[in-house]
Amino acid sequence: MEQILQQAKRAKQASEELALWGAAAKQRLLEAMAAALEAGAEDILRANRQDLARAEAEGRGRAFLDRLALDPARIADMAAGLRQVAMLPDPVGEVLGGGTMPSGIRVVKRRVPFGVVGMIYEARPNVTIDAIGICLKTGNAVLLKGGREALCSNIALAEIAEKAGQEMGLPAGAIELVRSMDRAAAAYLMTLREYIDVLIPRGGAGLIRTVVENARVPVIETGVGNCHVYVDASADLEMAVDIVLNAKASRPSVCNAIENLLVHRDIAETFLPVAAARLSAAGVELRGCPRCREIVPTMRPATEEDYRTEFLDYILAVKVVDSLEEAVAHINAYGTRHSEAIVTRDLTAADYFQQRVDAAAVYVNASTRFTDGGEFGFGAEIGISTQKLHARGPMGLAEMTTYKYLIAGDGQVR
Repeated sequence: MEQILQQAKRAKQASEELALWGAAAKQRLLEAMAAALEAGAEDILRANRQDLARAEAEGRGRAFLDRLALDPARIADMAAGLRQVAMLPDPVGEVLGGGTMPSGIRVVKRRVPFGVVGMIYEARPNVTIDAIGICLKTGNAVLLKGGREALCSNIALAEIAEKAGQEMGLPAGAIELVRSMDRAAAAYLMTLREYIDVLIPRGGAGLIRTVVENARVPVIETGVGNCHVYVDASADLEMAVDIVLNAKASRPSVCNAIENLLVHRDIAETFLPVAAARLSAAGVELRGCPRCREIVPTMRPATEEDYRTEFLDYILAVKVVDSLEEAVAHINAYGTRHSEAIVTRDLTAADYFQQRVDAAAVYVNASTRFTDGGEFGFGAEIGISTQKLHARGPMGLAEMTTYKYLIAGDGQVR
């Protein structure tokens, strides 16, 4: 644990210098890192193949392998994300409020970096670059603890970014990757309140719960996505099928994919056979309530636990509901406050759904897969917060800052 402690100390020291970097210097830094990623693509892919081979030997499923896998297109996307973040306005130093008080003191509320951002995450190597880019752009040092499944990939990515950073004058310690795969390493990281200002977990429900329940460092809870699409009685059924198929099958291994499909009883007999055929053709296993199985007998019976589960796989729980109100009640009871969608042509129903559903992102006639920092114009994201403090939804640059008050006077006393 001594090595991790030293990494945290280096990150803290680096954060003090990094907080003073100007916007232009940080822009050049991220652009250099993007170019280094592209130049080092073969090394990254070679490392990733080692991770994939180990995962396949362990019998990991298709969805897990999808989360882990890198290819030239995904590396290009990471580089493009860095460049987009580089070009975004720098939030550090933004004046959020203030004024002259009756006492004569002058108060300015200004946005500042957190300091050191810690990340604990699973088999998602893209998180390494997203976190580095967003943290450095906002003047934060970053301390990364990825899962063992992506160790080779994470090392390759972090080393490329760190080398490019050093060439641009980045202070030592601004990027730190914990390489220990001992479970105690993550637990120890959660205790380093003196050096880590905020901790962000990204992964499955088990990881997030462990961090939230055990960390002494302040935590932003992210990512468990038990998401729903509700197909209303007035829905355009062709649109609804396309949205459901995209939200489930385009990439089921991510947290903005749906795990539940709710269908109004008035259109269930027409909609479900068509939707089931499209979903089954895409390899999705359907688990339905008794009313669903009367319409589509090939569905497996759904259990109560199925409606609560983030599968992150080609599995979808389906239920017929009697009303919009029942759909909203089901979502608020079983959902994880991540992303929810309604397909409807009824403006009153759409408004009711968006007002009553408690989630970070609530959609009308669009796929939940759009809950993403890039899609929301943030360039990238460091995670999707499912809590209400200090941030909610995809977290970009502004969410990786806090603020402080700067006060000036002319000798006032109280």
